[in-house]
This record gives sequence, C-alpha cells and structure tokens, in this order.
Amino acid sequence: MSEPGDELREAVQRPMSFGQTLRAVAWSFFGVRSGQEHERDMGRLNPVHVVVAGVAGAALFVVALTLLVRWVVNSGAAAN
Repeated sequence: MSEPGDELREAVQRPMSFGQTLRAVAWSFFGVRSGQEHERDMGRLNPVHVVVAGVAGAALFVVALTLLVRWVVNSGAAAN
C-alpha cells in the first residue's frame, strides 16, 4: 500500500519545465486548449508549477486591467 504523500511526491517530479507549464496555463486562461492537449499535459504538468503560474497569471491580469482602467479614466474617454 502506498503512503499518503507518495502521489504528491510523484506529481512534483513530472517532466514538464516551468516554461512549458507557463505556456499551458496561459493557453488555459484564454480557453483555447484542445481536449487532446489537455489530456496529454495532465499527466506531465507539475502541480506546484501550475499553482505558481496560475497565481502569477491572475496577478498580471489584475495589473493589466488596473492599468487599462487608469488609462481610460485619465484620457477623458470615460467622461463622455
């Protein structure tokens, strides 16, 4: 019988690099991942990399939206 943490240890040792994980997470943010690619990557993605990439992607999204709103408000386009 396997130990409770064995599955997590095995998952953390998966072969995809952080860069490949970033690409997979970025495509997932836009919703353009095909089902076949998703299934293939699920067995190769490192869950720690996925969490870090997801948090970083969400933070970048919030910063981009904040900058866009500030730009629109400062340009006067929102006053009309």
